[in-house]
Amino acid sequence: MQSEKTETAGESGYLISLRNVSKRFPGVLALDNCQLDLLPGEVHALMGENGAGKSTLMKILSGVYQKDEGSIFVDGREVDIDGPRAAQELGIGIIHQELNLMNHLSAAQNIFIGREPRGRFGMFLDEETLNRQAAGIFARMRLKLDPRTPVGELTVARQQMVEIAKALSFNSRVLIMDEPTAALNNAEIDELFRIIRDLQAQGVGIVYISHKMDELRRISNRVTVMRDGKYIATVPTEETPIDTIISMMVGRQLDGARPVVANAADNKVVLEVKGLSRGHAIRDVSFQLRKGEILGFAGLMGAGRTEVARAIFGADPLDAGEIFIHGGKAVIKSPSDAVAHGIGYLSEDRKHFGLATGLDVKANVVMSSMNRFLKKGLFLDQAAIRNTAQGYVRQLAIKTPSIDQPARLLSGGNQQKIVIAKWLLRDCDILFFDEPTRGIDIGAKSEIYKLLNTLAEQGKAIVMISSELPEVLRMSHRVLVMCEGRITGELSAAEASQEKIMQLATQRASAVAAPTH
Repeated sequence: MQSEKTETAGESGYLISLRNVSKRFPGVLALDNCQLDLLPGEVHALMGENGAGKSTLMKILSGVYQKDEGSIFVDGREVDIDGPRAAQELGIGIIHQELNLMNHLSAAQNIFIGREPRGRFGMFLDEETLNRQAAGIFARMRLKLDPRTPVGELTVARQQMVEIAKALSFNSRVLIMDEPTAALNNAEIDELFRIIRDLQAQGVGIVYISHKMDELRRISNRVTVMRDGKYIATVPTEETPIDTIISMMVGRQLDGARPVVANAADNKVVLEVKGLSRGHAIRDVSFQLRKGEILGFAGLMGAGRTEVARAIFGADPLDAGEIFIHGGKAVIKSPSDAVAHGIGYLSEDRKHFGLATGLDVKANVVMSSMNRFLKKGLFLDQAAIRNTAQGYVRQLAIKTPSIDQPARLLSGGNQQKIVIAKWLLRDCDILFFDEPTRGIDIGAKSEIYKLLNTLAEQGKAIVMISSELPEVLRMSHRVLVMCEGRITGELSAAEASQEKIMQLATQRASAVAAPTH
């Protein structure tokens, strides 16, 4: 449970103050001396790129994680928050981007789950009191919703309102909202903002995590920017230009000089997609990919980049759209169809979707091409498998004691190379690299970059999805930027910059318009 400490005069007046908060995970300093202040009745926007530390900081405030260093003050008193219940008792509630509701229960039952009012002798649920209390919270929110309605029958926007009501049922004075409008349309956003303003008027302080710049002007009073796990600045929203906020978000120098990339503009188009759509995740996406080109896909979390790659690879079904490979229309209903058309996909989660970590190096290399190594259709040609695997170990400089080494014992960079070898053996012309250097060290990153450039020089067409802007800028011939499932802009290598990419990745208004090509 939380414990109160001495009051500090400098923190009084704030609902919440975080001071010099740090958090370490194995091998990673996730937060480094971060701070945040929240006033009563304030909407305080928390902004930063993917991986900036926003969610980690909020998980510490809501008791999911415990800080390693620093202080937390509530109403001017220093407290320890050792779990979610401690946070709730302090009046701190969080509405996660992924809603945590039970569809078969009613709205009221979801709000008070585990705390249901009981009738005489405490044996039976008091449904009448339950529904009346829920209706009272909805009335406070000026929300017209029958508390008896099963949550599974509600829209996503209404489910989010139930989550807010659930937080308010704990008498929360602080609400943390993580990307609350990600799945809402404009009318639903207007309704959410009305409720937020009503809560402001009641003195509730709101920490609002969002990447959408247009929303900041409408709803927030102040903005705190984080970058690479560090606190950068807190500025008043009205007085601060959006370009200034973007510069604070990306304001790092690029690592090393950007290499000159070969011009692939005149090369043959090997992949073209037209009007790809899948619910809210992919909205009318069209682009071309040329032979020998590295096409960078940039955007913030939830922009739809991975969803596009998975749809083209046949891992997820499409609602609409066409795919053309080497000029011919391709019907891709499954990953095996995509592989047959010469498409390879290196997932961002290589351990779950790229490798069989319990198998050895040679088995992983030949896994997608096993039919090639069958003798008389019955027996595996072990000598051919060994020779092939050893060839790719040499070609890609995979550091392993032997091809019999279990893949799980190799470093992240070498595991990634094994996945690349698997698709090279399939002789794929089109390769999707989803976060190709995530979780690997700087030296291994450099080797992956060299390998990608070599593949492009050999004529492979590459789509590289990356959340690291320096990586996108370093490697791409062109950059496509996505926001809310749409392509919001295209930049050549010459004109691309961190600021331009971030503007396109956060300008939600652009996502409503037609893509610029």
